[in-house]
Amino acid sequence: MLIIEVTNAREVVRQRVGRLGERFIGKVFDAEAQVEKALIQEMEAAFQEFGIEAKILSVDGLKLDGSKSLDVQLHVREERDVYLKNE
Repeated sequence: MLIIEVTNAREVVRQRVGRLGERFIGKVFDAEAQVEKALIQEMEAAFQEFGIEAKILSVDGLKLDGSKSLDVQLHVREERDVYLKNE
């Protein structure tokens, strides 16, 4: 199992939409959720290309505490099952 923590979501949004857009998006959208959604789409395509079937979850509430431990209170934001495409 892999766990990927996006640690610079606001910076990614700022690069994509600029400072003014980031301020607006920060009020309306969750930058972390938006970056994770884009990342899931890219991972899905890559997994299919490599023949990998997987379940990808975007969750809120999972925190790394710095001592190689997780504090777990999960809220699933998005879930996607990745299956191989039949050609």
